[in-house]
Amino acid sequence: MKAMVLCAGLGTRLGSLTRENPKPLLEAGGHSILSFILQNLKLHHVREVVINLHFGGHQIRSAFGSGESVGLNVFYSEEPALLGTAGAVKRVSEQFLREEAFLVHYGDIVTDENLTVMRENHLKQRALLTMLVHHRRRSNSAIEVDENRRVLQVHERPPDSFWETRESAWVNSGVMIMSPEVLSYIPEHSPSDWPRDIFPKLLPTGRVFAYPLKGYRIAVDSPERLQQWRRDLESGSFKGSPLRRAQ
Repeated sequence: MKAMVLCAGLGTRLGSLTRENPKPLLEAGGHSILSFILQNLKLHHVREVVINLHFGGHQIRSAFGSGESVGLNVFYSEEPALLGTAGAVKRVSEQFLREEAFLVHYGDIVTDENLTVMRENHLKQRALLTMLVHHRRRSNSAIEVDENRRVLQVHERPPDSFWETRESAWVNSGVMIMSPEVLSYIPEHSPSDWPRDIFPKLLPTGRVFAYPLKGYRIAVDSPERLQQWRRDLESGSFKGSPLRRAQ
């Protein structure tokens, strides 16, 4: 399986922490977010990874190069202008992602989820897209599913009224496995995002499924979350050291 890691975001919510450094290079335990992502991909038999770059892209290139240091073949897609989470995938699809089911991983998500089992589930259901989901009280992207975990609706930035009748909801965890057919739903040469532009096109097919999170996961998208991730690593709540996981 091939993978794309989305690392072109500006990371503005992290304030001064990302003024000079791209978010995927923020560290816990001496290793960056991107290190943890790449090692979990390697653990689950991903061998080729493409990373999109914008702000601080040269720093990411310098840190990982061709991927030899992490045991992967790493390629890069420079975006002088941001293409969005789906547009970024479309740009590299012809060269990298048309052969088989592939994985898209947001560049601020740290998880130790078993991606091998997630892929097997995706193939068994003959899904177009399988998204990793978890329960949360509030989120920017809430998911409604049926009894078979088929995704019925995606509520992007739902209003407060959405949460008034819910203790929690399934929410998008920022990791997705996709069949190559998905690529035909993404427009050429224009920015587009998964929740806003592409999910509404895919849901009517009945082939978008949710896969419940079973492992650890955190979005390192604020100073508070960065500190939480560091505490989790120190306490052992997350045992995700790249060096330990690679052994």
